[in-house]
Parts: sequence; C-alpha cells; structure tokens
Amino acid sequence: MTELYPSMPTGPSRRSTLRAAGGGTLLLGLGLAGCRSAVSEASSDPSGAGAEPKRGGTLTVAVNADFTPGLLYSQSQQSSQHRLIFNTLTRYDDQLRPKPELATSWTYAEDGRALTLRLRDDVTFHNGRKFTADDVVFAVKNLQKPVRAAQLRSTAAAVTGFEKRGDHELVLKLAHPVNNLFDLFEFMIITDPESAEDAVTGRKLIGTGPFVLKKWSPGSGLSLRRNENYWQPGRPYLDGVELRVIPQADALISSLRSGQSQLSFNVPGKNLGAIKSDERLSVTDYDTGAGAVYLGVNTTVTPLDDKTVRHALAWAVDRERLLAQTLGGHGLASAAPWPTSSPAFTEAHRTHYSHDPGKARELLRSAGHTKLAFPLLHLALPGETAIAESLQYDLEQVGVHVTLQPTDPATAQKKLISQGMPALWTLGHGFAQVQPSTLAVSAYPFNEAKNTSRYRSDEYTDVVREAWTEPESTAAAANALHERISRILLDEAFIIDLVVRGQVQVSAAGLHGVTLNKFSYLNLDDAYLV
Repeated sequence: MTELYPSMPTGPSRRSTLRAAGGGTLLLGLGLAGCRSAVSEASSDPSGAGAEPKRGGTLTVAVNADFTPGLLYSQSQQSSQHRLIFNTLTRYDDQLRPKPELATSWTYAEDGRALTLRLRDDVTFHNGRKFTADDVVFAVKNLQKPVRAAQLRSTAAAVTGFEKRGDHELVLKLAHPVNNLFDLFEFMIITDPESAEDAVTGRKLIGTGPFVLKKWSPGSGLSLRRNENYWQPGRPYLDGVELRVIPQADALISSLRSGQSQLSFNVPGKNLGAIKSDERLSVTDYDTGAGAVYLGVNTTVTPLDDKTVRHALAWAVDRERLLAQTLGGHGLASAAPWPTSSPAFTEAHRTHYSHDPGKARELLRSAGHTKLAFPLLHLALPGETAIAESLQYDLEQVGVHVTLQPTDPATAQKKLISQGMPALWTLGHGFAQVQPSTLAVSAYPFNEAKNTSRYRSDEYTDVVREAWTEPESTAAAANALHERISRILLDEAFIIDLVVRGQVQVSAAGLHGVTLNKFSYLNLDDAYLV
C-alpha cells in the first residue's frame, strides 16, 4: 500500500514584482512550472508581503461573459466561480503533487486499482447538511453522466465501485489503473446532491466553499456573500464577491481604472501594455500554461480531410506576430500544446511549425489548390476577435480566404462539445497543464474517442490509452509515449496550436492573496483588500 499524508499548500510559491513604468525587465514567458506560480509586473506588491490581512469589503471581478449553468460540471471560460462556491477533493502544488482540500489523505492499492480517501469531518454545505462520503460518490457518478459534458468523464467512468467505511472514509475501485485520478479530484467540484438539478438551471448553487450564492442575474453576473460556517478557520477575509459581466473591453478596462472593479482575467492582450503603466493596477502572469490559443480544423470538410492542406495552414500562421501584437507578449509561441512545465514538452515540438508562407503555398499547390475559402468561428469578444483577425490576415497571404463567424461563448462551447464546428475555428484549450494523458482523453479538441475535429485513428487511440493506464511506468517509458502522442498531433494537425499561455490577471494594487488552481478556478480564501 502507498500512503500519502501531504500538507496544505500555502499559495503561490514564486512571485516577483517589477516596476513596469520604471523600465524594469518584464518577464513574459509562461508555462514554466506550477499551478499558482506567477510573475507580476506592477508598482505594488501583489503577494501581499508586508501587508496585514484585512477583513471585510466586497471584491468586484469584471468578467466578459456570464455564468452558464448548463456548463457547471465542465471546465470553460465561465468556470471562475467554481472554487468560490464549491470545494474540490485535492489541489495540486507547483510540482503537480496533490495536496488536501476536502480529502485529508489517501492510500493507493499496490496494483493501482483502488484508492482509499479519508475525508474531512468538519465540513457542512451551505444549507447546513454535513459533508460525507456519499457526496463524493454522487460527485463521481454525476460526472459519469454524458449530459454533464464533463471533460474528465472518462476518468470518472474508470471508477466502477465504491466502498464506504463510515461517513468519512471511502474506497474508490477502478476498472483499470489511471494516471490522472488527481486531475479529476482537482477538476470535480463537490456539489449538494439534493440540489444538483437546480444547479444546472442556475436556481441553486449549494456547495461547501467560502462564499454562498446570493443572486444570479442573467446577463449581469453573480452576487456572493461570505460563508460564515466555512471549514477553514477565519476565512474568507472578504465579506462578498460580485462577478460583474462587462463584455466590452473598453468598458471593462475603465471599470478597473476607476476602481469599480478590482480584478479581471479578461483584459485583451493588446491592451495590457497601457495597463502596466497605471500604478493603481498590477498585471500578473500565472505561469501554469493552463490555456492555449489554437486553430481547429474539421477533418470531414473537403479539402481539410487532406493533412497536406492542414500542414499548409500550420506553416501559414505567424505565431510570433500573434503573440507580440495580439496577446501583448504574454505567452509562448508553440506548435505543440504543452507548457514548458509539462513532462511532454520538447523544444523540437514547440518549433515544429514556424512561419513559412512560401512553404504553405507550395504544400497547397502540391495538394491541387491555389485558392480556398472557409468560415472561421471565433468568440464574439474583443480579444478573441483580434486573434481571429490575425489568423485571417496570415491565411489570406497564402490564398486561404476565411470569413469570420463571431459566436457567443455558450453557443461556441456547445458546438465544441457536439462536434458542430464549421471548417475552421479558433478558441483556447486547457488540459495540457496537468498529466499529459488528460489532454487526449478529456479535452474536447483532442479527445481520442470523440473530438471536435472528428479525427479518428487507431494508432492515436492506442497510444493515448496506453499512456493513460500506465501510472507506474518509468520516466523513460512515459516520455516515449508522450513523444508518440506529440508526433501524431503535429503530423495529423487536426488541432493547430499557436500560443501556450496562462491566465493574465489585472488587479487593483490593494488586492492581495488571489490564487488559481490548475483549471483556473478562482480561489479567494486568502484574498483581502487594503
């Protein structure tokens, strides 16, 4: 038996403060290491060192899209409130080591086919009901339902049995070993079973988290108040949180500068340069690699069913220009999905495709094409529109005309899940920042069993499932599997990665203690305003 008794994480392990206005060097590389590590560029101390935590106040978070209740159990752009209302079983530290949250410790069976969880016995839901092992059983079974559209459903489905040992100890029995069970535990929010159906309509959101839902006003945002019975003593410091929907970039930035909002992760990259010169605000890069900008390709659309044409698109895009001009230099230009912290990362994969329009035109001619035209779906948000326009320009230079299709985030997510995308689309993806196998068994664009591009390959399925079900493989064997997955992704090019990036936080100089988990769930347990 392998027993683990980890300690609680203490928040960001590495932050440095730089005076952007004073000409200091700005650290722009992302995806270095860690779930909450960050590099800050500001005139204030974003870590809060030297400032005494202060109780009280309401934090207003400016978001560019509203909460979508139907996507509650999946990870999307509208997931920031997850860790405010709910908790998870565990959370990763900066080295992908699981640490306790609602689970206090765990023991793996030697064959990897069972895991014993010991749970906190001092936790209550917002409705006063005690948290028990039954709630974990419900959470796992809930994600197994296709209707929940949970990216980690395959991992949840690997749990085929439950053995309760009292109210606060539970054995999960697995159909086969998996190496991403703790990805599931960080992803899976623990919700009140009795109100689960009300949750997906937005009528009730009942969890064990630091804040309680006061009101959801569709189109305007969420209003939360402090949970007076939170299981972490003395937390949260804040009295409340308002998630305020501001879809227009200029209005969102004005809200931050005026102090009406104190936090946002939705400032377009091209606007960040101006923000850095404002001493009232700080800019923080979370170097998780928790997201990536990509160009998606529907492989059932002719001639995109020819990978030579897909290769041409991959060579056509100027990733460095996209990074510098559209994303404000925040990210890492990359042809592969992996952040540098991932064990699957290699420099050769990152640079596999560079900007070579001549080569792109040559490949198109070899496939019998000189002019092509496709629709390109993108989110109808300022930053995402700028990305789509950058891609439109690059593709036009090689004879590929694209017509932009601006789409609201909820509709785009539904199309992503249902394989309803047009010939081309550009969005962001996550799931490369955790176990590499999770990307290919969980993320909709990459899922080996059913992906948005409608790409299928026995070779891809075999290597992904081998990587996923070999938790005890040696580092050399695991790296060999990662190499095979990367080679398939680059050669088949059904997803064309462009820039790997983490979240970019803009916050008031007086806000401290903000963290994110690996899936970009906002954690305000230790946040305070001064």
